[in-house]
Amino acid sequence: MRRTPRETQDSARTISRRGLILGGGQLAFATLLALRMRYVQVDQADEFRLLAEENRVKFDLLPPARGRIFDRNGKVVAENEPTYRITIKREDAGNVADVIARLGQLVELDEDDLNRALAEMERTPPFFPVTIADRVSWKDISRVAVNAPALPGITTEVGLSRFYPRRDLFAHVAGYVGPVSDRDLKRYEDPPPILRIPRFQIGKVGVEAKLEETLRGTAGTKQVEVNAVGRVMRELGRREGEAGADVQLTLDADLQEYVKARLGEESASVVVMDVEKGDLLAIASAPSYDPNKFVRGISVADYSLLRDNNHRPLASKTVQDAYPPGSTFKMVTALAAMDAGLVAPDETVWCPGHLDVGGRKFHCWKRAGHGHVNLEQSLRESCDVYYYELALKVGIERIAQMARRLGLGESHDVPMSAVTSGLVPDKAWKLRERGADWVIGDSVNASIGQGFVLASPMQLAVMTARLATGRSVTPRLIKRIDGIETPSQGGVDLGLNPNHLLQLKRAMFAVSNNRRGTAYGSRIIADEMRMAGKTGTSQVRNITAAERARGVTSNADLPWERRDHALFVDFAPWDNPRIAVSVVVEHGGGGSTAAAPIARDVTLQALYNGDPPLEAYPTKDRRRIAAQQERFAKERKAREAELASRA
Repeated sequence: MRRTPRETQDSARTISRRGLILGGGQLAFATLLALRMRYVQVDQADEFRLLAEENRVKFDLLPPARGRIFDRNGKVVAENEPTYRITIKREDAGNVADVIARLGQLVELDEDDLNRALAEMERTPPFFPVTIADRVSWKDISRVAVNAPALPGITTEVGLSRFYPRRDLFAHVAGYVGPVSDRDLKRYEDPPPILRIPRFQIGKVGVEAKLEETLRGTAGTKQVEVNAVGRVMRELGRREGEAGADVQLTLDADLQEYVKARLGEESASVVVMDVEKGDLLAIASAPSYDPNKFVRGISVADYSLLRDNNHRPLASKTVQDAYPPGSTFKMVTALAAMDAGLVAPDETVWCPGHLDVGGRKFHCWKRAGHGHVNLEQSLRESCDVYYYELALKVGIERIAQMARRLGLGESHDVPMSAVTSGLVPDKAWKLRERGADWVIGDSVNASIGQGFVLASPMQLAVMTARLATGRSVTPRLIKRIDGIETPSQGGVDLGLNPNHLLQLKRAMFAVSNNRRGTAYGSRIIADEMRMAGKTGTSQVRNITAAERARGVTSNADLPWERRDHALFVDFAPWDNPRIAVSVVVEHGGGGSTAAAPIARDVTLQALYNGDPPLEAYPTKDRRRIAAQQERFAKERKAREAELASRA
């Protein structure tokens, strides 16, 4: 049907209007698109450039050099040594089995390490380097380098690893490091990124663990360019990390070495302490172990030998173990009684060889008894009954209070692992821990360092130092950190009566220098070096009435693990104390025969700062000491030669 002119005109107007609307819409869309493009390309250019860089640039952490550990004279205790390893990249190697076979002709490959490396290659990208041999020698590295064209994909690398040049000498103090484990990571709510570095080492025990943050240092960074699949294309830059702080111990390596040699095959411990500053000059547990084996990854066989040894070489006996202090505790009981005004130094007690308390007979070590004894005689000859009588007068609360005042029953703040607080019992402790009331027999036992009382060799050294000075001397193990001196631990006056302390010192002097003293056989002859000490013997088994009736079995006739512990404490010179010493010989028998000779020899070595003259010893000991000095000198020379060869 033919349209009229009017209809044609109306249709044209409609089409023009729609075209205008459509064109306007297209223009608006084009304008918005242009504005968006400007916003993205100009206004957000920096942000998108950063995102692109993050996809292209990768930051890796660089492990810092660990701080070193030295003795008080600057001798190295722990250091870092370069270690060499051989890595392989699967994509560059081609036929991996063939390359490994050729490598095996040049370098001895450990089968376990090889199997571990092959398993790691299966689960990592082909361009990822995998360690195939670690801690290889420089000669091995040289052979690999010379034959590099025949070993595609093989690369040699160098890094730093911890090394303890004096091996077992400081193992229980310095401790050791090892690779970061899942257990280590669980200690942190948010583990530091540095702990994620492959094969990164951290302190596991001892000073290495306690001062981990100080020794660790700060990681550096390496900026590398990677492609879409993560392969490193080139290094763009790096910032080296900050090495950890160096730590200087208060220990004397020469004295520590002497103590270790003097203990020999005993299961024993020694602590030597400077009574003026509290510095620990030697702190040794025997037997010991080589911490380097743990750094490298100790074998099952080697660990089993350490774990199953009944002398417990892994235990840091000086701070970790607590023993009944035996008669070395008698000074605590005596001082508590004098401080309470309940006994005078010249007051005597009758010792018939036992004391009946509450229907039970408490025996003196001397079956026939000591007769009438005063304070000095009781310590000199170690009469037990004298202290049983004091316990009945003084009571456990005063005894416990004095023990704590002298440093027992507290965990001293030294950076070593598993530092025990020992045990100073009282009525509240027994009710809380044992659910029973304190009885008078408990006080009698405690008065001679038996029953519930426990103390570590460290605590016994602290007690002796405080008796020698009358001050709250506290042990110090760290002398300097990065050259900055740590505060002295000489302590303040304990407020004890000087006359009471003098009486105790004289009594302890008699122990070592009176012919009737229990340690007279281990006396020091040199007048200016004479020591004051106290023997101790702590029982590890009960002696039945039947055994007492037929005669107590000698320690020599008992199995080793059933023999008594032997203890000795001393300070010297007795009239102007410089050092305090404590010795514990596990299952050594008597303190006078097993512990006192060791303590005397160590004391002289510390006082003379080296081998003392033979004239300082009793005549009967001089031949033995001369032979000992000669033997130790040879061992020391061999050790120094070994250290020099590594330098």
